[in-house]
Amino acid sequence: MNLVSRKQIPNSLPSFSRSRPTSSPFQLWMEEASYNGKQLREAEGNETCDPERRRTELVGQRLNDQNSVLEVRREFVAPAVGMEFESYDDAYNYYNCYAKEVGFRVRVKNSWFKRSSGEKYGAVLCCSSQGFKRIKDVNRLRKETRTGCPAMIRMRLVDSKRWRVLEVTLEHNHLLGAKVHKAMKKMELGKRRRLQSNSDSEVRTVKLYRALVIDARGNGNINSSAREVRSFSNHSNQLNLKKGDTQAIYNYLCRMQLSNPNFFYLMDFNNEGHLKGVLWVDARSKAACGYFGDVIFFDNTYLANKYEIPLVAFVGVNHHGQSVLLGCGLLACETTESYIWLFKAWLTCMSGRTPQTVITDRCSALQVAIAEAFPRSHHRFSVSLIMRKMPEKLGGLRNYDSIRKALAKAVYETLKVIEFEAAWGIMIQHFGLAGHEWLLSLFEDRARWAPVYLKDTFFAGLSTAWPGDTLNPFFDKYVHKQTPLKEFLDKYELALQKKHKEEALSDIESRNSIPSLKTRCPFEQQISKVYTREIFHRFQIEVEEMYSCFSTTQLHVDGPIIIFLVKERVLGEGNRREIRDYEVLYDRAAANVRCICSCFNFNGYLCRHALSVLNFNGVEEIPSKYILSRWKKDYKRLYAVDHGGNNIEATGQAQWFNQLYQTALQVVEEGVISLDHYKAALQALEDSLSRVHDVEEKHD
Repeated sequence: MNLVSRKQIPNSLPSFSRSRPTSSPFQLWMEEASYNGKQLREAEGNETCDPERRRTELVGQRLNDQNSVLEVRREFVAPAVGMEFESYDDAYNYYNCYAKEVGFRVRVKNSWFKRSSGEKYGAVLCCSSQGFKRIKDVNRLRKETRTGCPAMIRMRLVDSKRWRVLEVTLEHNHLLGAKVHKAMKKMELGKRRRLQSNSDSEVRTVKLYRALVIDARGNGNINSSAREVRSFSNHSNQLNLKKGDTQAIYNYLCRMQLSNPNFFYLMDFNNEGHLKGVLWVDARSKAACGYFGDVIFFDNTYLANKYEIPLVAFVGVNHHGQSVLLGCGLLACETTESYIWLFKAWLTCMSGRTPQTVITDRCSALQVAIAEAFPRSHHRFSVSLIMRKMPEKLGGLRNYDSIRKALAKAVYETLKVIEFEAAWGIMIQHFGLAGHEWLLSLFEDRARWAPVYLKDTFFAGLSTAWPGDTLNPFFDKYVHKQTPLKEFLDKYELALQKKHKEEALSDIESRNSIPSLKTRCPFEQQISKVYTREIFHRFQIEVEEMYSCFSTTQLHVDGPIIIFLVKERVLGEGNRREIRDYEVLYDRAAANVRCICSCFNFNGYLCRHALSVLNFNGVEEIPSKYILSRWKKDYKRLYAVDHGGNNIEATGQAQWFNQLYQTALQVVEEGVISLDHYKAALQALEDSLSRVHDVEEKHD
């Protein structure tokens, strides 16, 4: 497996020349490129370079112990944001040789050194035609050659001790090619002789890290082998891309790179070099995962049901109870190998932060992959997806309607393990289903999906533990069975814009409106002040239903721990009134309360039964441990402040970037509420940028 990546550097978007040819193969990206400095240094000034040979052709692959080695014929790949080099000399020699191929000369515009050690840590390399002569030099006899050319690269020494390209401008405002190249032929005789002994005018060997090329036939084709993270068995699989799909992917990723800061994507290739997996995470999705990545639903509906688009998505739930996208991808097939690659790629984007709970469809390949990629997470199967398969799995049975009702009753109405297993056994025996393969396998996996076994797992409202709860695909209204990839990429942005707008409107509504209270219960008033409007309304239902709990009595006392029995009137089958018993454990000393229905773990707020016990014991405020920050109106602002703790020096640049980005994103989201908000946010950002520039000038 070859792992290829590129992560956009914020505030340093690359400039792409509009006149640059887009002939096949397309260069989709290059990240972490490092060239062999010694060979390129000796090739400097090579008089055999032909400036008219413009197209890049990858002609072979050689592997050494550490890095992929490519033979590049005729032209070096253009510089791009994200390239990395082992040393400053390697970076300089690469840009110098690239310049010779294109037809211009290079000079060092700026360099930065550390005062303490004198070590160089930053530089700008530019076209020799950059800038203009000083006034005192104008009268000299030498002809003016500078045109104010903007072509340049800006690079810096990063924490990996490599030199990373942070900014690129490719355009020139003057003629390139033969005339400039001719001037470069003037070199020392000794240097020319050294060059002839170890240089080939047709093929040069350079070291590259993770360089990708996509061919015109529609298949991703990688011609450099990145260092593999894991060895997998060979699979002859690849994405079934139609005509135009490659260009659509290329256009989308380029557009997102230019317009979306912190955009992240990875690609996976089979041994033949064909694309078999893609993952992308935009800036908002990455930030959302920082807030709401505690519980995720991995949606493989489109892949499993053989849609035209083999789409997969990581979905969470925000502070309004709305679904939020945490990542998106395409996979060629449902294999353990492909899922492991996808999950580990997603973890890379999320800086290794693993979710507390992962919910998926019931699938053996997923089960193995999640055990490896998320070993510390609770893996649970979606109850709603299992129940949705009943018509397919049981529809042919003679007593299907009765079996469906018996199965639903066992799943949703039992409160104890012994009750569930007894109800299941009665169903199997009554309908003669002892040999039914699907039901047998379900029972074997019951600890991963049946609500009665999952009461210690936190789901944040994604449990679907109650009848009628469902987990719908995130792109449910935007993708059908035959939706082509090009159409989906257009709809993708529309879908996200709609979701973001819904969240922004909900934020405004929650902050600017006061929900109406329906009872005099102090719990209702307490939560109305802190929770978002939607979550409060859900909790408000529990407060209202406290009045259907007509009896609260002690069953057992063990010191400070008391077990209460709460009776509730509920509507049963055929709208008949039934009375159900719920046991609630209450620890007065530790302020713990836990109901057998486990509403708090399933939905994230206390149920009517637990509230009844608190009320019975004279408690007027819900203990703080049962008021979750993830439901609060200002949760994202609180998260941004707390992120990273106080130990700033101990964190790396990746952590600094994440914290700065999340804080800045909050300013942006707050700034679009109104014109006054916008003006205040813009002024604050401009002031912050000015202060950062002051720090940089002091270091220089």
